[in-house]
Amino acid sequence: MLNRARYLALSSHPGPTLAVTVLSGLLAASLGYPVARILVIALAILLGQLSIGFSNDWIDAGRDSATGRTDKPVAQGLVPVADVRRAAVSTLVIGLAVSIALGPAAAIAHAVLILSGWAYNVGLKRTPASVLPFIVSFGLLPAVITLAGQEGVPPAPWAVLVGAVFGVSIHFTNVLPDLADDAATSVRGLPHRLGARISGLVAFGALVVAALLVLVGPLVAHPGTTVTLASVIGLVVSLAIAAWGVWLVSTRPPGRLLFRLVILASLVIAVELVLSGTRLAS
Repeated sequence: MLNRARYLALSSHPGPTLAVTVLSGLLAASLGYPVARILVIALAILLGQLSIGFSNDWIDAGRDSATGRTDKPVAQGLVPVADVRRAAVSTLVIGLAVSIALGPAAAIAHAVLILSGWAYNVGLKRTPASVLPFIVSFGLLPAVITLAGQEGVPPAPWAVLVGAVFGVSIHFTNVLPDLADDAATSVRGLPHRLGARISGLVAFGALVVAALLVLVGPLVAHPGTTVTLASVIGLVVSLAIAAWGVWLVSTRPPGRLLFRLVILASLVIAVELVLSGTRLAS
């Protein structure tokens, strides 16, 4: 039973799930929310991300088995597909229910965020619109946080843009190492159609844009705001990571290191967003 539970947990894409959950909690804390509300926000986001992760491994079980994915427990027969399906549906329903406690606006935004992720898993990943769910979901994340506050204010436009642009980078670098396996199973999303090199350049170009928006966005939204040392350091680090990524894309076949670089950059950008505090709200 313990092994079964462990393999089920690994089918939820635990790394990205926890990263998004922790970021959401930190953003809520930076806005000064009470501890109880921060915990409810984190729980709702966690459940939603779990449902997206579980649905991905459930829906792709046959395709992952055909390509011999050793990182997917369900593809190796270590956990039944039925268990992953039940987990996906259960966390979806419970996550939507918990979101209601955050208010109608936040609940609707979170529902769209989750369903966008499901839409990718169900079929959009095979189309030229494969990047759209990432733009929608990551763009909506700041909205869920600001709308979940006691006053329920919308997010600053620059924060939404940061999330949306960053979603582009996440999608392209996450797909790059699997281009061959995807092609063998008739998955042809936007990165597949553009090719590895162009997709890599788009991914790290989007990363640069996101880093610039984090620096410039608050200055435009709040004239008179001074540039902080943390923002400058964050931009320099993000530019360095992007330059490294472009060099890797240009000189060798795509690998998991590209995605890890984007995750590293996401931590830098996340710190900058947290330090933005109340400027996240419009």
